[in-house]
Amino acid sequence: MRRIVITGAGAICALGHDVPTIWKGMTEGRTGIGPVQRIEPGLLRNGGIAAEVRDYDPSSYFDSARLPLLDLVSQYALVAAGEAIRQSGIGFEGERAARTAIVIGTGAGGETTRDEQYERLYREGANRLHPLGIVRMMTNAPASHVSMMHGITGPAFSVSSACASANHAFAQAVMMIRSGLVDTALAGGSEACITLGSMRAWEAMRVLAPDTCRPFSSGRRGIVLGEGAGMYVLETLELAQQRGATILAEVAGCGMSSDAGDIAAPSELGAAAAISTALRDAGMLPAEVDYINAHGTGTMANDSTETRAIHRGFGEHARALAISSTKPMHGHALGAAGALELVAVLGALRDGVVPPTLGYLGPDPACDLDYVPNQARVMPVRAGLSNSFAFGGLNAVVALRRAP
Repeated sequence: MRRIVITGAGAICALGHDVPTIWKGMTEGRTGIGPVQRIEPGLLRNGGIAAEVRDYDPSSYFDSARLPLLDLVSQYALVAAGEAIRQSGIGFEGERAARTAIVIGTGAGGETTRDEQYERLYREGANRLHPLGIVRMMTNAPASHVSMMHGITGPAFSVSSACASANHAFAQAVMMIRSGLVDTALAGGSEACITLGSMRAWEAMRVLAPDTCRPFSSGRRGIVLGEGAGMYVLETLELAQQRGATILAEVAGCGMSSDAGDIAAPSELGAAAAISTALRDAGMLPAEVDYINAHGTGTMANDSTETRAIHRGFGEHARALAISSTKPMHGHALGAAGALELVAVLGALRDGVVPPTLGYLGPDPACDLDYVPNQARVMPVRAGLSNSFAFGGLNAVVALRRAP
């Protein structure tokens, strides 16, 4: 089986506009959560909090001819993809362009455009909407724009599986490289879901926290929405070595499963199946894993279910794992969640630092593992998992090893 490595990483979120800044924020335990600035005050309950991308100027990245085509979800994907490609040093000339895939996960697609269009239609009574609305809001737009920006002519498409979208996209890219269909892939996720319509819909579910996100903690009260993108250059180990690329980590394996149960309530059996499949695919024993970046949304049901799933997947080794959720720092970015959280796994493997779970007030009897509360931990990390478990009972887990 072809070995696959990561040679480039790019990201943008509430913690910063590039991977080094985001990783520094994670290790320092900074939070990007704050009052929503993009929505008129008073339209959200409790004033509304979220993890927005701050101080972002689209004109710094895109010219005036391209910008009208780009919803925020595509902008974020392009920013992250550009950083990943630059770090990788890879080019897409000749056959390489056709032997490269693009797979981008997104849960909502062009939500900003959709919200703007509906506001014009229903609030303002507009007779005509923007002629570029469809091409801005379509779910495949981020993948299409990345392909056009970089001249990549291989398979390019989007994956949508709610909060597991990015990890499913990553797994799909891995399988395409393993099969020999392509040699290289850009994979990750992008989301720009902080709009009035989206926020009000999440409010209606009664899962939004009024203060902050506190995964696995006593007193946790729900999720905080975030936004942004994470993109990664994947290629065969042979190709990376031939061109002298710096290898960030090896992709050890991927695991996917479906609960086939409830549309919203999580299942420990489904989550555990994805964990076990990832370990099996990676050829790793549970004891070889040192760190898990948990899905860890901060809801009562998710965190206790994920805890039970980790117990089931790892057995006695579960208590030796360092587990953290970085969502209290960058928010729950839905389809981009796994892509942002992979920054934490890569950093832990490279630097031997596990980012903390912020907002932890104390143990919950239903969450009885080591969640690295409130402060980063220096420790060697040989291998790590990234968990993503979505509405609809869709689960995707990615396993990484330290760079060979």
